[in-house]
Amino acid sequence: MKLNIALLAGDGIGPEVIDQAVKVSDKIAEKFGHDISWTPALTGAAAIDAVGEPYPDSTHAICEAADAVLFGAIGHPRFDNDPSAKVRPEQGLLKMRQKLGLFANVRPTFTFPSLIDKSPLKRERIEGTDLVFLRELTSGVYFGERGRKDDGNIAFDTMTYTREEIQRLAKKGFELAMTRSKRLCCVDKANVLESSRLWRETVQAMEKEYPEVTVSYEFVDAVAMRLVQWPSDYDVLITENLFGDILTDEASVISGSMGLMPSASVGTDNKLYEPIHGSYPQAAGKDIANPLATVLSAAMMFEDFGLTAEAKAIRDVVNKSLAEGVVTEDLADGAKAYKTSEVGDWLAGNI
Repeated sequence: MKLNIALLAGDGIGPEVIDQAVKVSDKIAEKFGHDISWTPALTGAAAIDAVGEPYPDSTHAICEAADAVLFGAIGHPRFDNDPSAKVRPEQGLLKMRQKLGLFANVRPTFTFPSLIDKSPLKRERIEGTDLVFLRELTSGVYFGERGRKDDGNIAFDTMTYTREEIQRLAKKGFELAMTRSKRLCCVDKANVLESSRLWRETVQAMEKEYPEVTVSYEFVDAVAMRLVQWPSDYDVLITENLFGDILTDEASVISGSMGLMPSASVGTDNKLYEPIHGSYPQAAGKDIANPLATVLSAAMMFEDFGLTAEAKAIRDVVNKSLAEGVVTEDLADGAKAYKTSEVGDWLAGNI
């Protein structure tokens, strides 16, 4: 298969972890007889520095022409520490999601046998955890009307959803549940928020189209509690943008490190794959960041192309590296810590 992949390294540790995913993907292509063409493009703070905006039209054109996008991270502390900044790297991420129509963020959470005791949660709490969040990405409070009034002393942000936006996300949730244990949880705050009531009634109306799926409805605060009590009780969860942003970061630490969890952002025509962690500027350029989440994001990409053996080969070699202790300092726990590039080399060499 010939694949054209847009490569958006972004900021901070993004370029370093992306390099390792490319190494591994190229080795997979060599082993299985594929041809991958990588087309780099600017985004985030790097794009602001180069052209003055975080998601330039030239980058969008490259992403639209590609079969998929492999993305690193966005963000830089000089923008975080400047509340008056008019242009921010994160605006590029929101713009990219919206322009590419990436309305569903797919975030799995699972455990690794060799790391289960590194989780901050007890083994008996997390064994068997294998859940997936589908977070709505292109609407809600992040895209709603916002502003200041009363001479800047009052601020407001508006959460708005249309029934169609909820239906397209829920449809993916139902379809994913059908391929798994046929259990779906709709996460909302319908006891308080009108937008959540629309979420709940929309999903309820769709239940008859998927009679084999058992649907539950839970308030977001209850889910936040149960995720650290009994995460294995969940399978597929759907939720709006803000709730999903918070809950998926909470779920990510179940595995023991945010540096391990991959994700995909998908729409009708475009797909983007990225680690769930941020740009981690403190580690940028030091060759110490964990590349495994980005490598596993590449595995998700191969899976979505129907290349299941290739995806499995990546997941197998990642599990092998964890079992044999070929890991970066966040997982070394006093043992030898490998550099980011050394982990990438080891993974590619062991495929």
